[in-house]
Amino acid sequence: MAVDEVLLADAAEQGNATLRFYQWREPTLSLGYFQGHAEREAHAASRGCPLVRRASGGGAIVHDAELTYSLAMPAAGSKFAAADLYILMHETLVQTLARLGIKAWRHSQTAQSVTAPEPFLCFQRRAEGDVISDDFKIAGSAQRRRGPAVLQHGSVLLQSSAAAPELPGLADLSGRAVSPEELAQPWLDSLLKRGLGPWVLSPLESWMYEGAAALVREKYASDMWNQRR
Repeated sequence: MAVDEVLLADAAEQGNATLRFYQWREPTLSLGYFQGHAEREAHAASRGCPLVRRASGGGAIVHDAELTYSLAMPAAGSKFAAADLYILMHETLVQTLARLGIKAWRHSQTAQSVTAPEPFLCFQRRAEGDVISDDFKIAGSAQRRRGPAVLQHGSVLLQSSAAAPELPGLADLSGRAVSPEELAQPWLDSLLKRGLGPWVLSPLESWMYEGAAALVREKYASDMWNQRR
């Protein structure tokens, strides 16, 4: 989360765009920005997981057997509006999964006459454009803006996690195991064909790590941030 915030600041201040694919060292629960910290107690399977609060909204995510991405972009000079990024990332994911032999589609939201409390977990919620496979949500995204730049990050469930056993992933639904590398490269190729790029493969610079480490100390590892609601 700290690295993503550094990349958002870089997009806002320097006009750089960065697409990042990553995973998590251990199962971790991220709360949406507006979620109450006490809500996590209702989800028994993830109680033992480390916790962090995201800067973006939405429901809680158990980050474990998944591929996570973040896209930080300046608004100026971009051919894509912020709202277009949801469509772009999810449409190209659906196309990539199809090439891997997995059927998926973008969710079309229908009007509901009764408003019910939303589930705690993000992947039990449905929003327009979420990626669905076999009637289960397997990918979703959220945004955070900073001045003239936007950060969009999202997750793709590759398989079920012991910390969220009620959520099946691609391997559980299709019977086909997909590695993070197997998904990331063709997804990147699909994005390039749609005009997002070209990209230069590069590790994060040292100042980015330093900035992220400072944000961890000051924000993301603090109870003031994680338990603020």
